[in-house]
Amino acid sequence: MRDEWQSHALATGPSDRAAAEAAISALYRLAGRPPPEFTWVDSPRAALRLVPPGPIRHPGRDPSDDVANAIADRWSALRWRLDRLLPPRPWVPLAPENALDELRAGRSLATVAETHLLAPLLSLVRDRVAGFVRAELGDSVGLCWYGQHEVDWIARFQVHRLLGGLSSTSADSAELELWAVLARSCGWWWPQEGRCVVSERPVEVHLEAGDEPRLHHGSGPAVVYRDGFALHLWHGTRVPAWVVEDPTHERIAAERNAEVRRCAIERLGWREFLDGAELALVGTAPDPGNGGHELRLYDQPAGWGAHQRLLVTVNGSVERDGTRRRYGLRVPAWFDDPVDAAAWTYGLTGAQYALLVRRT
Repeated sequence: MRDEWQSHALATGPSDRAAAEAAISALYRLAGRPPPEFTWVDSPRAALRLVPPGPIRHPGRDPSDDVANAIADRWSALRWRLDRLLPPRPWVPLAPENALDELRAGRSLATVAETHLLAPLLSLVRDRVAGFVRAELGDSVGLCWYGQHEVDWIARFQVHRLLGGLSSTSADSAELELWAVLARSCGWWWPQEGRCVVSERPVEVHLEAGDEPRLHHGSGPAVVYRDGFALHLWHGTRVPAWVVEDPTHERIAAERNAEVRRCAIERLGWREFLDGAELALVGTAPDPGNGGHELRLYDQPAGWGAHQRLLVTVNGSVERDGTRRRYGLRVPAWFDDPVDAAAWTYGLTGAQYALLVRRT
């Protein structure tokens, strides 16, 4: 069921417009409004040209005065009623990665459902896909719903119903199904008086392989809508287009965000970056906190920032693909010893850092 809902969340291609319009019309009727006229657009960005910017909710305003607020109130009330029927969400320290191992350890089906259904969907879809789209759109999104990107809460209630832990009224079940239809049928949508603006789904979504997929594309945008609105991601990190499509030493040097800079260097390749940037090697040393790996300290070329050097180090934690990422950290130019420079990034002295058993 997790895979089924994830497939809806990441679906590409044309929406099921008839199903989406019928479900939205039903939500309008529940809010005391006649069905709206529908305007379909190619992306959420295109929708913002047709809807009021910024937040719609106003303190002290009667929600019945606005259809979006009326739908929001019903949506919140539905979730509150259904949440009351479920046990508290579990806190599971050191949970096994395998659902079968959790069952063998004596954990309940409800707990396994939460940790292996809700958590992955919430992380991938709500926090990353929807979160990245919203961040790309800026502050003027307004009050809207995410359609296919609402799957985390919808799936949660449906799975608990399957497990026998959710006995809702027929009216609440029918209302929940309207939201489920929208998650299976369309992209983001903005309700307005007399009109509803609905976005098509993306035409491309790219994920890297793995048990916990992340948005990634090594040569182009990871999410693409029909009108060209796109998001670039490097192993799950949202980056400007140039990082993926045209990384250069000059752009890397000008980038102030350390994560974006790291992604750009990885895309370019560390060897090519270090050679092309013409960095003078100041010194090397074994990394005391990361056995088997080396610290390398470089002078930065002119234009990279005054009074700084570059410390190249290997991450202490293993990535999900079994590799260790290399990082470049800017440190003050007075450091000549790579160990002292690495210690400074942790707020330690070189002598203290040298005593570390393992850093992460």
